[in-house]
Amino acid sequence: MTDRIREFLRNRREDGPCVVVDLDVVRANYNAFARALPDTRVFYAVKANPAPEVLTLLAELGSSFDCASVPEIQMVLAAGATADRISFGNTIKKERDIARAFQLGVRLFAVDCEEEVEKVARAAAGAKVFCRILCDGAGAEWPLSRKFGCVPEMAVDVLEHAHRKGLVAYGVSFHVGSQQKNVEAWDSALASASAIFRACADRGIHLSLVNLGGGFPARYLQDVPAAEAYGEAIFRALSRHFGNAIPQTIIEPGRGMVGAAGMIEAEVVLISKKSAEDEVRWVYLDIGKFGGLAETMEEAIRYPIRTSHDGDAVEPCVLAGPTCDSADVLYEKTPVMLPVSLAIGDKVLIEATGAYTTTYSAVAFNGFDPLRSYVI
Repeated sequence: MTDRIREFLRNRREDGPCVVVDLDVVRANYNAFARALPDTRVFYAVKANPAPEVLTLLAELGSSFDCASVPEIQMVLAAGATADRISFGNTIKKERDIARAFQLGVRLFAVDCEEEVEKVARAAAGAKVFCRILCDGAGAEWPLSRKFGCVPEMAVDVLEHAHRKGLVAYGVSFHVGSQQKNVEAWDSALASASAIFRACADRGIHLSLVNLGGGFPARYLQDVPAAEAYGEAIFRALSRHFGNAIPQTIIEPGRGMVGAAGMIEAEVVLISKKSAEDEVRWVYLDIGKFGGLAETMEEAIRYPIRTSHDGDAVEPCVLAGPTCDSADVLYEKTPVMLPVSLAIGDKVLIEATGAYTTTYSAVAFNGFDPLRSYVI
């Protein structure tokens, strides 16, 4: 927790759970990515946290933006970025949304099949497209290996189809999985990308771009490599697979940009046991999966949790949310060690929650307000 967040929480008006994001941390993270990969353009993944203050800061710093929808594109434009700094990176788009993005000036679109190419060709004639390929995402805490992308062999045909439809077959993209702590994870995907470049060149199509995707982690319970370690490993892999003909590259950090910048303050609503003999307490907070902590699904992301009783004796606890939904349990397979002295009404701080919290927060599920957000 930064001193600025600590001071804000000390003085804030009590109004239920909230997340506080410190822009100084976002600025430092952007500069770290820019230094680590100086020849690579940063396209911030807006879906991680689209707070206007975050987008405005990143636009001022020179960031570009990866957008998943027309509303995100409009948010970025409102924050002061120009359309040439926007990629419509979702491979699943309505044709009318492609047309609207094109009307707003966006010229870079993601595809992963010939059917999506057809939509882009009709709605955004002459635009640039890059084809997303599958990769296994081994080592990631939040894999992204099935819903998006095609096998590398198919990507060549998709890009040739785009070329024949009058689009600019621009490049290849992939995502090695969110919260990827293996700095070498990009190597095999870049090997596939270089093979696609060669195969397309054999067909007279010369690609220009490799979108390295996101995957850069935030620190939760364990240390993660610094941005510099990722930059060095990615540059080695680029040199290994592309030699002296390294293409244009972009990265799409989201979690790694804003995750560590945020902190949620929540309150203990209830502490109970299911039987007199039970050795595990159930601790219910006023925030759960539907209030912004959806990434605790399958206990994939384990957030650091702090209390005012830290240092006291601890015992295992199941951590759950407040809603009338049995799925609203955060950590049960691996209980959380919390102070025995923790009591109803105590505040709990959930660290590294600047990414994928406000955007996952349901609107009035069970009548609870969506997660309040403060940016300082």
